[in-house]
Amino acid sequence: MEVVENQLRDNDPPETHAAYERLKGEGFSDLDAKKLIAQAIVAETFWIMKKKEMFNLKRLIKNLKRLPKDPKEN
Repeated sequence: MEVVENQLRDNDPPETHAAYERLKGEGFSDLDAKKLIAQAIVAETFWIMKKKEMFNLKRLIKNLKRLPKDPKEN
């Protein structure tokens, strides 16, 4: 959750804040919106650690835009 808070505070990437505002507008609570964003961040971290891939900002942004759907490999 600290990563989510940092991304929201720093507006980096800005798509994190956009996803947060969109989810809140769709009726998700503050905590639930942040949990969903965390899922996208965890999915990206998974690909980095388990698949030995480089950080992929495009994939993270795509997953943020798909929320509340589960992040998928893109």
